[in-house]
Amino acid sequence: MLGRLLKIPIPFHDADELSDYGMAGYLAIQPAKDEIGYIGALFLINARGEPIEFTYNRISTPHTFLWRQADIRRQAVKKLTASLLSLCPQIPRLMLCRAEEVGSELFCQDIQLSIPVCRIAPALRAFPCLPIEIQERIEAGEPLNLFWYPGKPPEDSSGVKLLHELVRRGLLTEPFGRTLMGLRELYPEGGK
Repeated sequence: MLGRLLKIPIPFHDADELSDYGMAGYLAIQPAKDEIGYIGALFLINARGEPIEFTYNRISTPHTFLWRQADIRRQAVKKLTASLLSLCPQIPRLMLCRAEEVGSELFCQDIQLSIPVCRIAPALRAFPCLPIEIQERIEAGEPLNLFWYPGKPPEDSSGVKLLHELVRRGLLTEPFGRTLMGLRELYPEGGK
């Protein structure tokens, strides 16, 4: 007969420091299918790519001859982004957005954030940027241009470690696809 088994837990320490890196926020803004507004989402993930929060909203735009189309879009994107930021219950370390969806003026002139903002664009396509944005080129499966405002996080910061981990895991641009899928599910009639 065997003696009684003692239940002694094996001491361990989780060596994974990824939780210290914080979260990345992915902002996506799309014109609505009906052409009278915009839909948008702010998707937060951790360094592993696990979803943390998904905040979404939509905004209607006026049909009027008094507004220039560029001004309507700029005002709508500003209001939609402000609503997403105010609804999101957590603060990411980085805000990432696609340059084709978000122009320089949104975070350089219209809305100021206390965290670094990075607009991402394929290196082979030209996107306008303001001189106050800091441009960086990286290889993340494909060459990408990053436009930082007010600047890239310091090299030894959690923000840069988070960015490097997202690139290493192939997550720098992939969450935009999940964000758009979420918007299409929420607004089946609304997103392009």
